[in-house]
Amino acid sequence: MALIFRGTLVQCITPRSIEILEDHILRVNEDGFISDIYPYAGGESPKHFPGDPEIIQMPPFTFLFPGFCDLHLHAAQFLYMGSGLHLPLMRWLDEYAYKAEERLDKDPALARAVYCRLAQRLVENGTTSTLLFGTIGEETNLILAKAFQDAGIRGFVGKLSMDISSRPSYTEHSAAESVAAAKGFIKKCKALVAPLPAHRRLVHPVITPRFVPTCSEPLLQDLAVLASEECVRVQSHLAEARDMIDYVSKEYGVSDFEIFKRTGLLRDNAVYAHCTYLTDLQMSELSRRKVSIANCPLSNCYFSSEPFRGREAIDLGVNVALGTDVAGGYSIDMMNSMRHAVTVSKIRDGQAAEEDSSKSLVVDWIESLYLATRGGAAALGLGDLHGTFTVGAAFDAQMVQLVDPESHFGKGALDFFDTNPSKAITLEHIEKWWCMGDEKNRIGLWVQGRNVWPQVTKT
Repeated sequence: MALIFRGTLVQCITPRSIEILEDHILRVNEDGFISDIYPYAGGESPKHFPGDPEIIQMPPFTFLFPGFCDLHLHAAQFLYMGSGLHLPLMRWLDEYAYKAEERLDKDPALARAVYCRLAQRLVENGTTSTLLFGTIGEETNLILAKAFQDAGIRGFVGKLSMDISSRPSYTEHSAAESVAAAKGFIKKCKALVAPLPAHRRLVHPVITPRFVPTCSEPLLQDLAVLASEECVRVQSHLAEARDMIDYVSKEYGVSDFEIFKRTGLLRDNAVYAHCTYLTDLQMSELSRRKVSIANCPLSNCYFSSEPFRGREAIDLGVNVALGTDVAGGYSIDMMNSMRHAVTVSKIRDGQAAEEDSSKSLVVDWIESLYLATRGGAAALGLGDLHGTFTVGAAFDAQMVQLVDPESHFGKGALDFFDTNPSKAITLEHIEKWWCMGDEKNRIGLWVQGRNVWPQVTKT
């Protein structure tokens, strides 16, 4: 069934600007693509569209905004989110991550419960697309893929590849075994959604070498070949933490950047998380190779002694997106990722100003919204129109309400003292939502035109 919305649309057209479209009609066709968009004033009544479309009239101080894209999340680690963050990265992986992932691989019922709950939490928080790290278990990752397809949200699912491990019971025992398992998962994941029309296939397999310390060079080389053969995306961690970097340098004699480069995995459909220790020269190379970076500012604060140099990466032409990095990050809310990204950039700017105040290092709140929508969509290869309200774009959107229409008080944590219904939504209203809003302000979420949370009442 087609959808028709009347109300305010808000979107990031460029990294530095927000467009507010007051009192517009937006129509979504039965396949979930935007088919019409125009100002309502003096226009055709939405009830005159043919057929029996669902009509959603947005009250004052309510707007549609594109859904968020989370570019780095460890699905199995949702099991213990908010635990062990006092540890350095390599110890944390040994004491928490590997154990949790192995546990889910051995317990399909638990995996199903964790992944279904994860999907629910994501839609509550406005996330419509997620790039996921799974486990090494082929069938467990199919449970993850099915949970996201059933929940109606986009999931790019990575079956972990790792033929080296500090936990002997949690590893693939050779490069050949690991590649065969990755190939099997890709085939089964594609088969899971093959009966559906292309626009309804919400889950996709992703080549996922965990990181250099758990992967032999032969494995990385073979995974690069597999990514080309199967035309699938690649994801991993890169230049993340001091203890990881020291380990790679000691074991391999070069950086993980050089290893990924010489094995063919720095490619135009790849997303690398963290990248806090990359030089300008290395980031320029990522830009040339069209590699995207997933900035995870909260987990960087815990596991990296360096902040991500976001302003420099963006100015060097790297496509930067944002991730929560659950469970290295303790919040599944992309709004917190945006806030932390801005905060870190402001601290960096203040420190840099003591030496040279000629160049700002700030990533501001508007730019963070762009990174969380259009930046993420670009990294996932969803198309130039994704993350916008444009004819032809897939309708992945959240409905945000700032003021309760009955009490006229600000909703959730928001307080307003000048909310005359005849007044328009302003940039200041949106900034306040960005700073203080939460799931209480989100009253609807759609992916490919389908309402996935909660069910919105027809009018």
